[in-house]
Amino acid sequence: MQFSEGVVPFGEFIAELIRNPALLLSVLLTLGVILVNGWTDAPNAIATCVSTRSMSPRAAIIMAAILNFFGVFLMTLVNKTVAMTIYNMVNFHGNVGDANVALCAAMFAIVVWATAAWKFGIPTSESHALIAGISGAAIALQGGISGINGSEWIKVIYGLVLSTFLGFAMGYLTTKATEFIFRRMDRRKTEGFFKGAQIFGAGAMAFMHGAQDGQKFMGVFLLGVFLSTGNSDVTSFEIPVWLMAICSVVMALGTSIGGYRIIKSVGMDMVKLNKYQGFAADAAAAGCLLLSSLTGIPVSTTHTKTTAIMGVGASKRLSSVNWGVVKEMVYAWVLTFPGCALIAYLMVKLFLYLF
Repeated sequence: MQFSEGVVPFGEFIAELIRNPALLLSVLLTLGVILVNGWTDAPNAIATCVSTRSMSPRAAIIMAAILNFFGVFLMTLVNKTVAMTIYNMVNFHGNVGDANVALCAAMFAIVVWATAAWKFGIPTSESHALIAGISGAAIALQGGISGINGSEWIKVIYGLVLSTFLGFAMGYLTTKATEFIFRRMDRRKTEGFFKGAQIFGAGAMAFMHGAQDGQKFMGVFLLGVFLSTGNSDVTSFEIPVWLMAICSVVMALGTSIGGYRIIKSVGMDMVKLNKYQGFAADAAAAGCLLLSSLTGIPVSTTHTKTTAIMGVGASKRLSSVNWGVVKEMVYAWVLTFPGCALIAYLMVKLFLYLF
């Protein structure tokens, strides 16, 4: 079977899906996580564009779906190291049956965690939930920290620092630069220009969301495929176009179902933005995500976008930022790693006992 070589042809995948219940369960749970990512992460890409009324939610969601796909496709052609980082971050070697059960338990835990956050309108990071979930599952499976590949996991810490400080700084500096360049112009006459620029910025964010988060989830999807078919020793793989398309469509469906709550929290409640400020936030966040993707560092789209918006708000004055909303987000970010990892750990123990 070609799966052992890291190649997954669509026809063979469908045939295996029909006859292999373990693969079917793994695929359904992973698609569920991608759907929830559409609820909680993808709306961040278009939040400012909708909040400044540069685009309607429907048009923004359609744009996000299309550019998510191209982000996944083109970035994978250039550099698939984000997917490889996630794939190699944890150790699911050993009994492939137990390993597949552990991965399914992790996906279930991530859905539970993210759905609870969505219900309260908190833009928790699905990237952090994914990393925490598979890490907790690997620790439970291997009975200790041998389930974690420290040289790959440290990239998560780099990404956390990068998305926090660089996102904020770039949001602040991009806003100041934009205000300086257009300082002599009547702001009313720039509305049309910045409406177009805002749409471009949102498109760039949607593209980079696919480039970053799409790769993360496809890496886990393929890990499930290999484990379910008894190929636990695959160390490199090709990401098929059909998987890119499925990932993009499921993300878009999730965004259309539940994205407005997150759009409201990020784009409307945290900071009141003008069109030029929305453009600055999108441009800053997209630039930070591009840098992270090219260097293979997995970062959170949510984290990057929200810190960029904070930087934009702080460029006026610190009181422009609704720090109450920020505090809720920070609590969610801080709790995601231990909380989701613990749920995944317990789910693995329960699933292994039951199955």
